[in-house]
Amino acid sequence: MLSLNPKTLSPSPFNLRSFLIPKKPSISSPSLCVNSTTCCQPNQITERGILFDTGDTFFRHESATGRDLGVLSAALYKQSKGQLRVLDAMCGCGIRSLRYLIESKADFVLANDANESHRRVILDNLAQVERLEGEKKRWVVTHCEANRILTDCYLQRDYFDYIDLDSFGSDSSFFLRAAFSSLKLDGLVYVTSTDGYSSGGHRPFHSLSAFGAYVRPMPYANELGLRILIGGAVREASVLGYRVTPLFSYYSYHGPVFRVLLRMNRGKLPEKRDYGFICYCNRCGNSQAVSWDELGQIRCPCNNSTKDAASLVVSGPLWTGPLHSGAYIMEMLNLAEQWGWVGKDAGTGLEKLLKRMLEESDPRLPFGYIKLDEVASRAQTNTPSISTIMSSLHKEGYAASRSHIAHNAIKTDCPMAGCIRITKKIHGC
Repeated sequence: MLSLNPKTLSPSPFNLRSFLIPKKPSISSPSLCVNSTTCCQPNQITERGILFDTGDTFFRHESATGRDLGVLSAALYKQSKGQLRVLDAMCGCGIRSLRYLIESKADFVLANDANESHRRVILDNLAQVERLEGEKKRWVVTHCEANRILTDCYLQRDYFDYIDLDSFGSDSSFFLRAAFSSLKLDGLVYVTSTDGYSSGGHRPFHSLSAFGAYVRPMPYANELGLRILIGGAVREASVLGYRVTPLFSYYSYHGPVFRVLLRMNRGKLPEKRDYGFICYCNRCGNSQAVSWDELGQIRCPCNNSTKDAASLVVSGPLWTGPLHSGAYIMEMLNLAEQWGWVGKDAGTGLEKLLKRMLEESDPRLPFGYIKLDEVASRAQTNTPSISTIMSSLHKEGYAASRSHIAHNAIKTDCPMAGCIRITKKIHGC
């Protein structure tokens, strides 16, 4: 068993000199900058001004935004609680662990990767931060299967504030129970899925076994990917007597990648309106949430006959509540601005994402999104611009925002029939 109980040590967030080990002249410490990810020598990458080596590990440049979100959330936890112990269960080359140490000011990071052949790369990268010894130890590298390291920590009562599960496919669902068991109350878990087939409804029995949700094809498949990931976590946490709520949910098309930050506390299952079923009508394009006690009574307002009922598809159970906490996204945006990650000369990617998530946090907005091409097809018109149809929706009193998941889609509380009517009106039909 491992012994991982260092006391708190709080270096300045970006004052690298205070805790970096002096390097050889050939590997000089780079100054921090606002560029996201740049390439240096083969296998050497600079991300947010931090130089590291990827070696032969699996590494995606495109995942830098997901790492940015993780670092921001971990830093907010440190600022709020005064301490931060991180368990990076599948650390790869160790870049996330390194960034948690340097940028989030983590007091201690346990960097674990099951592949022992990655050890030299991980050690070399983390060596940029002085390890120290005894109770002041800053980081440790282990090579265990994720469930093993999480269970060992639980058995030793060695609990963590923040656990990063950056797994492949739908594997994170297999680690959730062990992760919740080794997490402190009010702690954070950053979970991952790259299973686009399940979210698209192409493997309903696989999604049922992995996430506890039978998923059918629906036009907002990528949002379903986030919702089944949250729903699976809700189910696993409830078995242990815990309740989890999403602070933000992030989709990226490369992979695809679904990432969700969850906060865990004691409690029961969420209200039935937040964990249930989603119904979509292929005939009229309308969506509706279905609670557990409404099963067997599902029908769409556009039809009454049994024959027309065949146009309905139902997915679930899954998370039907908010994908983000608006207040938390605002805290992340403010911190990113303080660090120079958003604003003038900082690039627009992260800022655009956080502001779009903030728009999506409007409590009036339901699950799902409406693709404007589908609206135009049903209205038999050209596709309206997003700004035009959103302006029209707002004028009629509807809530509407862009979606960070689909670039040509909107989230709105206006039903499909209303969107069709407004689109026809825009085109003078």
